[in-house]
Amino acid sequence: MEQKPARVRIVEAAHELMLGIGLARATTKEIAKAAGCSEAALYKYFSSKEELFVTVLAERLPRLGTLLSHLTAEPGEGTVEENLTEIARRAALFYEQTFPMAASLYAEPQLKRRHEAAMREMDTGPHKPIQGVDAYLRAEQKAGRIHAEADTYAAASLLIGACSQRAFAYDMAPGGTPPQPLDAFAASLARTLLRGIS
Repeated sequence: MEQKPARVRIVEAAHELMLGIGLARATTKEIAKAAGCSEAALYKYFSSKEELFVTVLAERLPRLGTLLSHLTAEPGEGTVEENLTEIARRAALFYEQTFPMAASLYAEPQLKRRHEAAMREMDTGPHKPIQGVDAYLRAEQKAGRIHAEADTYAAASLLIGACSQRAFAYDMAPGGTPPQPLDAFAASLARTLLRGIS
């Protein structure tokens, strides 16, 4: 059986380790070992662990950015409620998977600062989904499908914040499960948000 390319093995190993032990404890040395390559080979493809983390987010998790770019470029496609429901569903899944990876950063302030500086340097970070939803809502506002005076940035913050909080809050709840299944949560969130901005 043919072995997968080194880059693919590295991203897969990083994803598994970051999910299993968290971003703070998943070293490039351990990732390379799990991928069956040297640490030097890892650095041929990725300049830092942060770049590798961003790649894992982009390639292995629900594609929120792609959806937002498409919806912003094509306002008026589908109903706003359907679009917000799909955004909420993907965002909730995204945060459900990233929360266990990134939570370990908060236990190590120096590592967290280094990670944040690297994210700024790569022009990415947790503010990007809010900006993406805001851009989509502004496009719908220009198309006349959202009230002209609606605060799109506040609405985007509410939607993304609720999806992020869902991942955080219910990990610690009895049974570790949210009171609503994902699809019901996404539909309810979209419907409630839309009442405030339409």
